[in-house]
Amino acid sequence: MNHEKLECYKQLVEVAEEVARRMTSWPRGHGDLVDQLRRATISAVLNLAEGNGKQRHGLERRRFFKIARGSIAEVAAALDLALAFGLIHRREQSSLKSRLRLAYVQIGALP
Repeated sequence: MNHEKLECYKQLVEVAEEVARRMTSWPRGHGDLVDQLRRATISAVLNLAEGNGKQRHGLERRRFFKIARGSIAEVAAALDLALAFGLIHRREQSSLKSRLRLAYVQIGALP
């Protein structure tokens, strides 16, 4: 599949894996954040893949990329909350958000 060749796709899958691993150790009481973070990471990856499968330079393609970028922003905000709630360390949050920013920019540059 063509989307698997995209660096931004690989980054998002890696971020999703890392976030999923970290969430397993979070204490009870944060289920709403876990659910939202899981949905946002899934949305970012799947909308990028679906958009990449659409006609090159098409409006529908751009729409899926726009949704993927919105989901990336949502993941970043959820990581801010995870930091605020003491669920992750600043170093971890910063590293994940840096990778999200890179994917966000790369998606914006896709035709």
